[in-house]
Amino acid sequence: MPEPFRFLFRVRYAECDPQQIVFNARWAEYVDVAATEYTRELFGSVDPEAAGVDWRLVRQLVEWRASARFDDVLVAAVRTVKVGTTSFTLATEFRRQGEDAVLVTAETVYVVVEPHRPVKLRVPDRHRAALERGAPGKVVNHAGV
Repeated sequence: MPEPFRFLFRVRYAECDPQQIVFNARWAEYVDVAATEYTRELFGSVDPEAAGVDWRLVRQLVEWRASARFDDVLVAAVRTVKVGTTSFTLATEFRRQGEDAVLVTAETVYVVVEPHRPVKLRVPDRHRAALERGAPGKVVNHAGV
C-alpha cells in the first residue's frame, strides 16, 4: 500500500506551553494547515474561485496520545475517510519524523459551500473523484529536512 499524503513541519517555540509541550489548542491549527496542503494537492488550489468550491469545518474530534515538543519534526498523514452528498471527512495522524508511535489523531468533517456564500452544495464530481483518489505518496515539506 502506498504511503498516504504527508505534511512535514517543525514545532516552533511559541507553540509550546509552560510544560514545554505543544499546547493542546495548537493541534487544531496543525490539522488545519495539513488539511489545507492536502486539499491544495487534490484541487490545485485552496482559493475558492480557483478551486470552484469552498468548504467549512463543521466537526472535529482530536485525540491526544503523546506530546510533541519544541523543534520536533512532525509528520501529518492525511487521507479522505468519507465523501458524502455535501460533506467530506478527513483523518489526520501525527507522528514524530522517523517514529511509528502516533501522537495525535483528528477526524474533521467539512461541508462544501458556494464560494463566498454559506450555501451548501453537493460535492462536485471532480472534487469527489479527487477526494476519493487522495494523494498517496505526495509529500509537502515545511520542516526543512
